[in-house]
Parts: sequence; C-alpha cells; structure tokens
Amino acid sequence: MSIENPEVFELAMHDLVRSLGTSHTGFFHQSVRRVPARLAIGANFRKVETVDGFRWVVQDVHEGGPAHKAGLKPLDVLTQIEGARIAPPEQPMFPMGTTTRIKVDRPTGTAHLDLNIPAPRSRKQPYSEPKAVISSVLPNSIGYLKVSILPGLLGLDVAREIDAAVKGFAQCDRLILDLRGHLGGGLGVLRLMSHLTPKKLPIGYTLSRRMAENGYTKENLKAVDRLPTDRPNFLAIATMMLKYARRDPSFLLISEGSAEQKWHGRIVILVNEHTVSAGEMVTAFAKENHLATIVGTETAGRLIPGSGFKTGSGYMVIMPKAAYITWHGNRFEGRGIEPDVKEPWSPQEHLNGRDTQLHRAQEVLGSL
Repeated sequence: MSIENPEVFELAMHDLVRSLGTSHTGFFHQSVRRVPARLAIGANFRKVETVDGFRWVVQDVHEGGPAHKAGLKPLDVLTQIEGARIAPPEQPMFPMGTTTRIKVDRPTGTAHLDLNIPAPRSRKQPYSEPKAVISSVLPNSIGYLKVSILPGLLGLDVAREIDAAVKGFAQCDRLILDLRGHLGGGLGVLRLMSHLTPKKLPIGYTLSRRMAENGYTKENLKAVDRLPTDRPNFLAIATMMLKYARRDPSFLLISEGSAEQKWHGRIVILVNEHTVSAGEMVTAFAKENHLATIVGTETAGRLIPGSGFKTGSGYMVIMPKAAYITWHGNRFEGRGIEPDVKEPWSPQEHLNGRDTQLHRAQEVLGSL
C-alpha cells in the first residue's frame, strides 16, 4: 500500500483490520489523532436519516466525559469536526490531547462546541475516562445504578465505588442497572456481577488460542473469584500479580458471593446497541442465570479481549488475544445479546423529556 497522506493511510489500514469482523481490532498512530467518539469524548452516535440525508445524531453522553463537559446533548446532529463536514458512512473520530471544535444542529439552532479532550493514560488503549459510577434512588424504592466504564486492569477503585453505591440502596427492594453505552473495562466487572446474586456462580471464561489447541476443561481453568479490595492497592496488586502473572490468559470467572439484598430477583438491566465488552459479560451472566430482566435493544456483540502491538513508525495494531465463552457455552461475539423486553430508543420521546427505556424498566419492575 502506497499512500502519502498519513491520515488517509491510517484510515485505510484501520478499515482493513476492522474488516476481520471481530471486536477490539484497529490500527492507529500513537499520536492518537483518530480515536472513535465513544472512547475519545464519551459519546455514542446513531446514524439517522434526516431531511438533509443521513447524519450522526448523539444518543448517549457519559457524565464527566469531554462531550458532557462541552455541553453536547442527546439529539444533537453532528455536522462538522474542525470545520470539515462529517456524515455517514465516515465515522466520527477525534484526536486526543487537543481541543477540537465541532458544529451541531439543534431544534433551537446551530451550536459550536469546544471539546477539551485529554491525552490518554495509555496509548495502547486510548480513551477519556467519564464518571464511572452514578447512583440514585428513584421513586417507589427503586435503586438506580449506571456504570459507564470499569477502568483499571484489576478495577479495585471502581469496585469500591460500586460497593459504596450499593450501600446506598439498603432500603430499596428493586434495582435498575443501566449499562447503555457501556464502554467496557477490566476485572472490576467481577464485583459488578457479584452484586447481582449472593451465590458463588461460575460466570464464563477467556480462552487463548494456545489453550484451545492444547485442549482444556473449563472446570480446571485458573479461577478468579475474588477482588482483594479490603487491602491497600499496592498489596492487592502484588497479590494478584503473584497469582496470575506470566500465566496463559485463559481463566475462569466465579462470582464472589455477596450479601443478600432485598432487590435480588427484582433487577432490570438496561442495554442498547452501544453496550460492549464487560457490559455484555454482565448482561449474559444475568440472562443465563435468570438474575435480571434485560430491557432495551440488542447489544453490540463485542466481547473478545484485545491487545496492542507496535508495528513501526509510531503505529500500533490492536488484535484479539482470547475468546470469551459463558459458562453455558455461549459466544456472543458478532451477534450481541437480545433483550427480554425490546424497547427502542425514541428520539421524539427524548425530545419531550421522556426516557422510554427507563420508563419501561420501571414498568417491568412494577410487575415483579
């Protein structure tokens, strides 16, 4: 391939790698000048046909992310990035470590917003971190927990945040777990799943190519069944490193066994087409074990963990490193998880101030 323009080359290579059809694949320069919107600014876009043709319309905006801080809102129609027109099929991509001006159309008129996008903590997995955990108590003793991301390889800090949020639901007898637009993350997912049941249940396992070729039994895989959040981080990390470092990345997840809650058995999980990775692991676990009713739209089907490799001249390629299989033997890569109760996102209702998916979740809980 001979292309003089670096951005055109990067885009062409990214599209080539993505044509493999698996999740966690990509090609980018370590200057992180082209990062997908959901990772760079904490916003998800939906392709919508308008009077001007197909456009990118904002669907999810994560609190605390660059998009939220700049004032980007659901239903905003993205028309320009740094003065350049943007429309499907071209994906909204943003440089990190910069301030980027965008133009959006709103029912009230046109707006120009400046997105202050921080430099990523890691160039192997670049993203801007939104507020990870948001909680509140809704009317009728319904706890509401939104988890946007599970940052950190071990996820110790976010696990503690989840614990703190759950303590606030002591008087609640029902729970809504909102995973719409969930970005993924690390082992903090184990704590989130463990709060769905007081039992210690096998969840699923990652499987490397080497382990698959050599043969295995899932019951004998190295198990991760506890996050040592009762210890200082340095000691907890050392313990986990000694236990799992330099081992094959195949391992089995088992829920930790949490305290019984009034809302166990009366849980709704909200998902949409932007729910990926760890969010899908939670959804699959809850669905297979009948721990929650799933409401919304089919998830993205992107569960394969990936890893970055340097290829020279400052470029990196992201490729899958293992498969994820649920304990019941399901692989949701490429097909997503179907909700028990389908409820599409309604732009018109959102314009009227009504979240139809959240309302449907409350209705479902009312019947339990």
